[in-house]
Amino acid sequence: MSGGLVSGAGGLAPASEPLRRFLQVARGAGLRVSAAEGIDAAQAVQMVGYSDRQLLKDTLGLVLAKTPDEKMLYHEAFELYFKRDEFEGKPDDDRGEGGRRSPGSEAQGGEGQGGSGGKALTQMLEDEDRVTLATMVEQAARDSGLENIRFFTQKNLYARRIMDRMGLRSVERDIESMRREGTPEGLGRAQVLEGRLEQLRDSVRDFVERNLILFAKGETEKFREELLKSARLSNLERRDMERMRVLVRQMAKKLAARYAKTRRRRLRGQLDIRRTMRRNMGWGGIPFITVWKQKRIEKPRVMVLCDVSGSVSAMSQFLLMFLYALNEALKDIRSFAFAGSLIEVSDILAKEPVEQAITKIMEMIGYGSSNYGNSFADFQDQFMDKVTNKTTVLILGDARGNRTDPRTEIMSEIAQRSKRVIWMNPEFRSAWGTGDSDMYRYAPFCNVLTVCNTLRHLERVIEEILESGS
Repeated sequence: MSGGLVSGAGGLAPASEPLRRFLQVARGAGLRVSAAEGIDAAQAVQMVGYSDRQLLKDTLGLVLAKTPDEKMLYHEAFELYFKRDEFEGKPDDDRGEGGRRSPGSEAQGGEGQGGSGGKALTQMLEDEDRVTLATMVEQAARDSGLENIRFFTQKNLYARRIMDRMGLRSVERDIESMRREGTPEGLGRAQVLEGRLEQLRDSVRDFVERNLILFAKGETEKFREELLKSARLSNLERRDMERMRVLVRQMAKKLAARYAKTRRRRLRGQLDIRRTMRRNMGWGGIPFITVWKQKRIEKPRVMVLCDVSGSVSAMSQFLLMFLYALNEALKDIRSFAFAGSLIEVSDILAKEPVEQAITKIMEMIGYGSSNYGNSFADFQDQFMDKVTNKTTVLILGDARGNRTDPRTEIMSEIAQRSKRVIWMNPEFRSAWGTGDSDMYRYAPFCNVLTVCNTLRHLERVIEEILESGS
């Protein structure tokens, strides 16, 4: 909770509870906080306490933030989580260092609904006891489950729950009773109390809104990411493109970390007798040292042919971006772009930042009318000799050649020379073979033929390539 500087006394949250909620917020903000780091953070907080806000921030920062990006995220999360502007007190308020009250100074009011809680709230409002009001808001927020807030439409609901738990109804009855008295003193008290109650409402709404930002941010981002991963790339709006580029890099990094490991896999149980005997000749052939057979797992070699005509351009851009983010996990990537003809674009992608390179490629050859037969002929003339039985040929396109010769015999040769051919078609299967689509003419020469029009589809195809290896 944003006001997590509380002690365990008097029914308030234990010292570990504010930290638990802050770790929840930090993870939602994008920090990678492991269970071990959470334990380290708890031990650090036990040592430094909550009273010195800057010391607490610096201490947790050393434990939780590992990279410059994470340090920035941590700073934003900490400042928002421990912000208390809505209950700024007078200069003589009992506060600890850093402008925050110390845990020992907290009052123990705020018993929730009921007569005593309502009377206590009335008295606090009249006395302008900001410290205890802040404590009551935090306690009521915990009791109402504010950390479960996820949507903006829940803001008023949670604000009302917090006010009710603090004793709003009793305060309203007290105001009504003062008005019934009809005395100038009673009317004056009622007017002052109404004004301060409205200020409290505003403070609670602000408190709830900040917690919405804190606790809903991670869930909202996850929901949006899942939505973008599953959305057709051709349907995305321009404002989503930058977020999609970030997702592509994240997904590629995840796959690379999973598969770009040691490329040797021990075959357990298969002893290499010849090498074992040779290794142990110094001991008269007694096998003190055993040598096991090993199989070298090579990185996949990929040749990518991307249709960059208008109908497939969005998907092609993300495919090229995805593959070049996987450079460490793939041994050799050669990329080709085609529409009416075919060119190699590997050098462009290697020498320039990938986003700028893709823009340049699209300006050179993109958005035109596609001619698959002519493009495959270009590939045959210039690059077919580079295709070997270790090469995976990855083709992205809708197979719509505008009724030109599909040159299926070239596809047949590619299939014979390569390890396998994977064709990714951004169209739904129901559209294959309709109109000028030659998809079913190319299908017999493909080892894998799949619909691929979302990031999720693209991730599965790349994962299949990495898993199979060579």
